[in-house]
Amino acid sequence: MFWFALAVNTIAITVLSYVLYFRRHGRRDLLLAYVALNTGIFAVVSMLTSQEVGLAVGFGLFGVLSILRLRSDLISQGEIGYYFTAIALGLVNAVAAPMPWVLLGLDALLLTCMYAADHPRLLARHGRRVLTLDVVHEDPVALRQDLEARLRARVRRVEVTEVDYVRDLMVVDVRFRVPGPVSAPADGRGYQRGLGLAPLTEWMSGR
Repeated sequence: MFWFALAVNTIAITVLSYVLYFRRHGRRDLLLAYVALNTGIFAVVSMLTSQEVGLAVGFGLFGVLSILRLRSDLISQGEIGYYFTAIALGLVNAVAAPMPWVLLGLDALLLTCMYAADHPRLLARHGRRVLTLDVVHEDPVALRQDLEARLRARVRRVEVTEVDYVRDLMVVDVRFRVPGPVSAPADGRGYQRGLGLAPLTEWMSGR
């Protein structure tokens, strides 16, 4: 069953790293990291399961390596999600090798969750920015109005993370929602009425 689990793990990490992650985010360095991490975990855990060494030793080792890896580079929260999914795939495929249906079901569950959670159309109009403003707002209402004018979006939450009165600037963490596109009228009559041209057009057509 080892070779079957290896084949399934290879297909799963290919789907995760290339089909889902690289085609959406385009970072080749992290694609290599996900593949190497997943393959290494699968190989080592497969060896541990065939020996007398307890699995707790392997899980603890990879937990420490994961923390060190996350501290060594700045990656986004979404990329951390892919990172831990790559770890989970390697562990699942190595431990559940004697149970092929469980293996396939858990792989499908992990990949489906990542496909849906990171889909570009999911909450596409919601965003987050960390902005440095060249003005210090004491009034929260004025701060919100300034941010909405700059972002051209509806601000849902603002957190002031830094205020510098010497340099007259402030750093804010903003959560916002971009308004949807305004649909154009089906014909030109609404546009003409908005400009006050509809009565003139109707009068000329009746002459």
